[in-house]
Amino acid sequence: QVQLVESGGGLVQAGGSLRLSCAASGPTFRNYAVGWFRQAPGEQRDFVAAISRNGDTIYADSVKGRFTISRDNAKTTVYLQMVSLKPEDTALYYCAASGYYYGRNNDAYNYWGQGTQVTVSS
Repeated sequence: QVQLVESGGGLVQAGGSLRLSCAASGPTFRNYAVGWFRQAPGEQRDFVAAISRNGDTIYADSVKGRFTISRDNAKTTVYLQMVSLKPEDTALYYCAASGYYYGRNNDAYNYWGQGTQVTVSS
């Protein structure tokens, strides 16, 4: 069982930066892949980025070059550094973990946090 808690969201102007954190419980966290997803009001939940247990990373095309996912297994935390933020990045951001899957499919992740709101003003 893994419990995830997101933090770091907030209100920022376009062009600004935020760093989201996903703090996980459990000593086996290093064995899990972690993904970040986001959901805007009235929209489906979309893939943003993911990091494998080995540190491999993948990104949605819309954030490539602007967002960076990383992990610190000693702190059992995954980060999402976001720069050059745009109003279209406004959404509720979730992290999710899986012991068996690494990829873009949100249905394949077993554990989810409650989300942290990111709002980018123009």
